[in-house]
Amino acid sequence: MSECIFMHARLIRRAGGAIVGRIRGRRPLADGYLAAALAARLSRADAGMPDIQYTIRRKVLTIFGAKFHIHDANGKLLGFSEQKAFKLKEDIRIYTDETKSDERVVIKARQIIDFGAAYDVFDSKNQRKVGALKRKGWTSIIRDSWIVMDSDDREIGAIQEDSMIMALLRRFATNLIPQSFNLRNHEGTELASFRQHFNPFVQRLTVTIYDGSPMSPLLVLAAGVLLVAIEGRQQ
Repeated sequence: MSECIFMHARLIRRAGGAIVGRIRGRRPLADGYLAAALAARLSRADAGMPDIQYTIRRKVLTIFGAKFHIHDANGKLLGFSEQKAFKLKEDIRIYTDETKSDERVVIKARQIIDFGAAYDVFDSKNQRKVGALKRKGWTSIIRDSWIVMDSDDREIGAIQEDSMIMALLRRFATNLIPQSFNLRNHEGTELASFRQHFNPFVQRLTVTIYDGSPMSPLLVLAAGVLLVAIEGRQQ
């Protein structure tokens, strides 16, 4: 699939056996083949736009399980994922399209109960773990919060709902206020954002990975899918 999100596109060099991509003279991004292909597929009319941006869509009115479609700024399909119903231990796969012939990411829960579950994220193509995501169960009752970890389970960042005031309004006043999340490192630098759009029939989450972010794009993609999946169960 020549225009696939996960193709090796615009790659300019190899360093230490790892492919590194450079987008329009900017700094290399992690997981080069994915980052470069993602950025190559985006609408970059404005040079000041972030390097990577896409939208994850999930239909709300489904009977069994859930299907997630990942689209670029022009509405082209970049990836597809399916969440099976009645599965005690979460195991989500992300493919390049609906044929499910080319698997690229695996998200596996470590335990059955997902109240404060940890999810390991694997790069299917290279057969390696890229990191993990852990939901802060009790904290998320009031304000959704996640811990972001590297492949050795070291904390490298956190994902948190935009503000305590907005979180309280969503929980105790109305759930019609779209959620927004920010991914920051330990220094407080914002590396990515997740912005929900209000639609009663389709959940839409726009993911933006900011230029120069060292975070694995695969890990950010997995975080976006999990935010949509977990939010879908809470509704």
